[in-house]
Amino acid sequence: MESHKNQKEVAVKKTKGVIAILTGGGDVPGLNPAIRAVTIRANREGFKVIGLRRGWAGITELIRDHKADNSNCYQILTDDIVNKAGRTGGTFLHTSRTRPSHMSKSSVPEHLSDIYNQETNDLTPEVIKNLEWLGVDYLIPIGGDDTLSYGVHLYSKGVKVVAIPKTMDNDVPGTDYCIGFSTCVTRTIQMTNSLRTSAGSHERLLVLEVFGRYAGFTAMLPTMAGSANRCVIPEYKFDIDLLTKLLVDDRNNNPSKYSIVLVSEGAMFEGGEMIFSDSERDAYGHAKLGGIGDVVSQKLKELSAKYNHGKTINVINQKLGYMVRGGDPDALDSIVPMAYGNLALDLVLKGVHGRIVVLKNGRYDNLPIDVVTSSKKVVDVSEHYNTERLRPFYHSFEMKPFLLMASDN
Repeated sequence: MESHKNQKEVAVKKTKGVIAILTGGGDVPGLNPAIRAVTIRANREGFKVIGLRRGWAGITELIRDHKADNSNCYQILTDDIVNKAGRTGGTFLHTSRTRPSHMSKSSVPEHLSDIYNQETNDLTPEVIKNLEWLGVDYLIPIGGDDTLSYGVHLYSKGVKVVAIPKTMDNDVPGTDYCIGFSTCVTRTIQMTNSLRTSAGSHERLLVLEVFGRYAGFTAMLPTMAGSANRCVIPEYKFDIDLLTKLLVDDRNNNPSKYSIVLVSEGAMFEGGEMIFSDSERDAYGHAKLGGIGDVVSQKLKELSAKYNHGKTINVINQKLGYMVRGGDPDALDSIVPMAYGNLALDLVLKGVHGRIVVLKNGRYDNLPIDVVTSSKKVVDVSEHYNTERLRPFYHSFEMKPFLLMASDN
């Protein structure tokens, strides 16, 4: 018994510290490789790694009692666990859009409902206590600007945070690349090329709605790569008559008699606003977008005869949706998460925190974490978007960043 106790004490002494990692917001391919990279390296360096489950929800709902079942809130990560998941898409830690600093009364965990009973509650004190109870020395959140904005908030409260950027919209400020973007663009190109055969067979216009609430990168890059004739993006309110004329001309000049437009979900008609699928809002105040592709398709069909000698052109309308974010990561979303995970561990080993790892102008680096909340990353319309042709500019690419539209635009 005494010998077993001594072994446990030695094991505790050998542990350099505890690192917690979580994934928040929408799932993307590349999250599991990032978790794997952090865990493998951290375990090798002598750290204990805890996976916080369901984004910020797990650490918020944790019960500080060793007798409580907190298996739905966190798990200890081993090499075996992360190696099994490391080549797959999604996140085995699961995810949510929880925002502990702005939690509705109905979302407050039952064991805290007597203390936090306002319509909106800040559970940050509980999150900090829970992290301390778990013995967490460093916290590594992987997420987009919403998830990471709460990481910034925790850092301001004294938590040692090192952030990793993730979002297929590629709109986290400060970095040229966010985990998930390459797979999203790759899938968009693949599915557009698949659907063009139907568009060509029926001589129709093809409208594809893609993700992109505030930034149009997921429509711009596939269009620039040649997948579509035109794209409309959140950064510029478009004239539907102009779009119709351009697409009809594109179709009639194409020997296969079809043309394609990519529509960002956040795109807006001239004089209009974003179109939402319902009025319910998430924890960060965002209503669910969806439907702009349907409206664009309807309008294109109505207006097509005006630019096609009085003959109406039918439209194929497809929302790509979750098809671009499911499944395994592509090459970039296998390589970059590995690098980001190791960069985060480099900072931890140096005792550095309050940073976000980034890829900037083709090189890996890190920046102060508050870059996430101090700026916005959107398409620079004057530099990259031709408002007369509703498609990307093709200026000289010499000395441009790898993905052309960088974080400083």
